[in-house]
Amino acid sequence: MEIRTAEGNELRSFKFKDEDQNQEVRAVERRILLESLANQLPPDSIRFSSKLENIITTGNGKTLLEFGDGKQLLAKIVIACDGVRSPIAKWMGFSEPKYVGHCAFRGLGFYLNGQPFEPKVNYIYGRGLRAGYVPVSPTKVYWFICYNSPSPGPKVMDPVALKKQAKELVRKWPEELLNLIDLSQDETISKTPLVDRWLWPGLSPPASKHRVVLVGDAWHPMTPNLGQGGCCALEDAVILARKLADAISHGSDSSVEAAFRSYESERWLRIFPLTIRANVVGSLLQWENPVVCSARNNIVIPKLVRLGPILEHTNFDCEPLYDANI
Repeated sequence: MEIRTAEGNELRSFKFKDEDQNQEVRAVERRILLESLANQLPPDSIRFSSKLENIITTGNGKTLLEFGDGKQLLAKIVIACDGVRSPIAKWMGFSEPKYVGHCAFRGLGFYLNGQPFEPKVNYIYGRGLRAGYVPVSPTKVYWFICYNSPSPGPKVMDPVALKKQAKELVRKWPEELLNLIDLSQDETISKTPLVDRWLWPGLSPPASKHRVVLVGDAWHPMTPNLGQGGCCALEDAVILARKLADAISHGSDSSVEAAFRSYESERWLRIFPLTIRANVVGSLLQWENPVVCSARNNIVIPKLVRLGPILEHTNFDCEPLYDANI
């Protein structure tokens, strides 16, 4: 990892293994990850462009899902992993995720003849503004720019306008960041407000209702400051699959609902602290005060911060995902 100022001055550079033998970073393009997971499913398992319009719990314990195209699906079990703006989470009584005061531009720089960067994470810190980039393949480099904003502002979809806005924010920053923006394909450019939802004990609704359960961002949206949003969703899937498989083997509705409650209680202990820590880290990194930023650049990052203690909580032992003897 290399951390620099907006002027290009190095604040710190290190290898993860030098900081903590248990730490590593793997950057994967989201599309590749989703395709890899989807390819493990039976053919025609995924129905695209199916906007959920209504959810109805039937008298026999099943759940009827009604879609915008008029089709219906009667399900014995619903696992809702439908993202930050989940209609199922809303149906279950969850509040809308809260805007945290920052927005982010994201994109993938594409180098036809191969990207020139070393396999490391690069961070650039300014005042109320930060950016980063990391290679995700031999030809692609992921980048982001995070900036303070009192409101999310209007939704912009035009990639030309998004590139222009992103470059304007960092117009005097290191040239390689500006080049990454220029080399990003239109379909990879996005601008999103950063949001989260804190799952306060005793105040937030349960993660399941009847035989419907929430997973990932649908349940616990968090800011990306620790890089744990997608990771936690995968962890959810592993834990839920184990508990659900055991419950289904007992063949009763009560077993499934008990499995959902067990999943929630186990995952909440991990999700709630991570969501808060991601929020706090983001707020600290978005400092605007020049005195505080000077202390961050000259004391905190070079001399005080150690990666191991900060990221120790991101370690997760999922145990073997399958039985090698089967």
